[in-house]
Amino acid sequence: MAQKPQLTFWQIWNMCFGFLGIQFGFALQNSNVSRIFQTLGADINDIPILWVAAPLTGLLVQPIIGYMSDKTWNGLGRRRPYFLWGAILATAALFIMPNSPVLWVAAGMLWIMDASINIAMEPFRAFVGDMLPHRQRTMGYAMQSFFIGVGSVIASALPWIFTNLFDISNVAPAGEISATVKYSFYFGGGVMFLAVMWTILSTKEYSPDQLKEFDQNADTPPPEIREKTRLASEYRSGGWLWLAGGAGFTAVIYFMGWDVQLYLLGGGLFLFGIMQLICAGLQEQERVSSAFYQIVDDFFHMPKAMKQLAVVQFFSWFALFSMWIYTTPAVTAFHYGSSDPASLPYNEGADWVGILFASYNVFAALAAFLIPVVANMTNRKIAHMINLFLGGAGLISMYFIKDPSLLWISMIGVGIAWASILSMPYSLLSSAVPSHKMGIYMGIFNFFIVIPQILAASVLGLFVTKLFDGQAIYALVLGGCLMILAGLATLRVDDK
Repeated sequence: MAQKPQLTFWQIWNMCFGFLGIQFGFALQNSNVSRIFQTLGADINDIPILWVAAPLTGLLVQPIIGYMSDKTWNGLGRRRPYFLWGAILATAALFIMPNSPVLWVAAGMLWIMDASINIAMEPFRAFVGDMLPHRQRTMGYAMQSFFIGVGSVIASALPWIFTNLFDISNVAPAGEISATVKYSFYFGGGVMFLAVMWTILSTKEYSPDQLKEFDQNADTPPPEIREKTRLASEYRSGGWLWLAGGAGFTAVIYFMGWDVQLYLLGGGLFLFGIMQLICAGLQEQERVSSAFYQIVDDFFHMPKAMKQLAVVQFFSWFALFSMWIYTTPAVTAFHYGSSDPASLPYNEGADWVGILFASYNVFAALAAFLIPVVANMTNRKIAHMINLFLGGAGLISMYFIKDPSLLWISMIGVGIAWASILSMPYSLLSSAVPSHKMGIYMGIFNFFIVIPQILAASVLGLFVTKLFDGQAIYALVLGGCLMILAGLATLRVDDK
C-alpha cells in the first residue's frame, strides 16, 4: 500500500523557497505603507482605515483561491498555477506602488498588491499539507517560517541599506516618496518573482488520485468534518439575526456620534447576514455546488480544533496588526520626538523601524528550527503558548525601553512569537482537515487572521485618539496584552 513518502531536507527547502519572495512583498508592505500614506498626506488617525484594504482583500481572495486550487489540476499542477499568476501580478504591483502620486492611488494599489500576494500565498499553506506526511508538517511550516524570516529581514532593511551603504537620500520633498523606498520596492518585486519561480520549477505535485490513495492508506484515517447539513431554515434565521445586529449596531454608531470607522464593523455584520440568506435561497433551489455556497457551508462545519484555534488567531493577529500599523508612528514620536514625515528625525526613526522589523525576523528565522524541537519535548500547545507569552512581553517592553537603540531586545520575543504564529496553528490545522479540502479550509482559516485585523483597523484609531491621547505607543502595549491572552487560549485547543 502506497503511503505519502517523507521528503528530504532539500526537497522541503525547494517547495518552501517561494515564501522567501512572498514575504519580500509583505515585509515591504508592512514596514513602508504607513510611511507612504503619511508622506502623501494621511493623518495618523486615518492610517488604520487606509490599511483595511489589506485584510479585506485576504478575506475575499484566500477562501476563493483555496476552493479553486482544491479543484484544479492541469499541466502545471494543483497549487503551482496560482503561485505563478500571483507572482506575476504582485511583481507588477510592487513596481507601481511607490510611484503613487496621491493618497487615494496608494490606497488602491495596496488593495491590488495585497490581492496579488494572497493569490500566490494561500496555496503555499495547502501545498505543505499536500506534499508532506503528518509527521513532517511541523517541519514544513517551520521551513516556511524560516523563509518568511529571512525575506522579511532583507526586505524590511532595504531602505536603511540603500541609505547607509549606497548613500541614497532617504528624504524627499514634501508629498514625494523617497528614492530609497522606491528602489526597495523594485528590488523586492524582482526577488519575489524569481523565488516563486524556483519553487514552481523545482517541485512536482501529487495528483488528486495519488492524494486520495495516500489518505486511504494513511496510518491515521482522514478526519471527518461534516456532522450534519445546515438547513435552509437555519441559514435564514441566522441571516435575519445578523442583519438585525448589523443594522442595530450601525444605528447606535450614528446616534451616538461614534467614529465613522466603526461603520465597517456594522457593515461586516450586515454582510454576513446577507451571505446566509443567499445560502438559504441556493439550498432551496438545489444549487449547493456553487463556490459561494460551498465556502459558506464549510465555514459552518469547521472541525472543533479549528474553532478553538480561531480564538488564538484572533488575539494573535489583532496584536500583530497593531504593531504593523503603529510601530512607525510610535517609535518616531515616542523615541525620536517627531511626527513630521518631512523631518530628519522622523525619517531616521522610520528607517530604524525597518531595522527593528528586520531584527524580529532574524530572531524568527533562528527560532523556526527550534520550535519543532521544543514541541517534541513538550507538545505543540505548550510550545505555542510560551512563544506567544514571549511576544507579548516584547511588545509591552517597548514602552519601558526609552533608548531606541535598545529596542532590538523587544524584538527577540516578537520574533519568536512570529515564527510560532506562522507555523504551529497551520501544523495543528493540517491534521484536522481532509486533504481534498485542504485549500478551502486553509482559506477559511484566514478569516481568523483577517477579522481581527479589520476590527483593529476599525477601533485602534478610536483607541489611540480617545483613550491614549494620540500616543501610538499604547497601541503596542495593548497588542502585547492581547498576545498573552492568545497564549492562554492555546491551552484549550484539541491536539491529538
